[in-house]
Amino acid sequence: MLATIHHPATQPTGDLPLVIAHGLYGSARNWGVIARRLADRRDVIAVDMRNHGASGWTDSHSYPDMAADLAEVIAAHGGRADLLGHSMGGKAAMWLALTKPEVLRKLVVADIAPVAYSHDQTQHIHAMRGLDLHGLTTRGEADRRLSETVDEASLRAFFLQSLDLKAQPPRWRLNLDLLQAEMSKIVGWPEATGQFAGPTLFLTGADSPYVRPEHRDTIRGLFPAARFARIPGTGHWLHAEKPREFEETVRVFLNA
Repeated sequence: MLATIHHPATQPTGDLPLVIAHGLYGSARNWGVIARRLADRRDVIAVDMRNHGASGWTDSHSYPDMAADLAEVIAAHGGRADLLGHSMGGKAAMWLALTKPEVLRKLVVADIAPVAYSHDQTQHIHAMRGLDLHGLTTRGEADRRLSETVDEASLRAFFLQSLDLKAQPPRWRLNLDLLQAEMSKIVGWPEATGQFAGPTLFLTGADSPYVRPEHRDTIRGLFPAARFARIPGTGHWLHAEKPREFEETVRVFLNA
């Protein structure tokens, strides 16, 4: 089963647990603050997706595989849950909702649509592979070295959360070879035939190009109860750019 970080409810109300699935190159640790705050009345389980973090490395990285992983986590926590997925995790969450709708009550999809994209994310794999790990002992030094190929400080900080500096030698907690080989599946989308009729929130960054107006007919065809919300002043990493606004929007939707 996937590695998870479990945040027990501080004041349990009997609400279903919330499972959080991160995006490409992410981890459960990226969601720590938001997960803890959302755990005020329900258990929150943040997962490391396959080939990420502390979860096992596999020989495939398809959305049916990732959805099956999430279903296993939900089964271990009572058999039914609310589910929040960002980017790659959002696609895995959508696939689970479409193929096993009975295990979900509500679905939150953060800044991704059920469509295939033409962009490629392998440039980040090349940057991480290119990081000189020899003699590396501090995250500050890792950031300095990575800045030679990755200009954006926030992106470097995000990647470096998956660098294990305690290992000898240091290593990435990402199966970079497999993720590169499966990139067409990750940016793609399988042919979907089902529907999820439950409450679904498509929460996007107002400045992000990932969920466009022309996607809405496709979304409504698969998720007829879909609602849409945007967080102003944010891009694809909306939960990191404005975490309090993101958290409150998710909370209102889940508690409605």
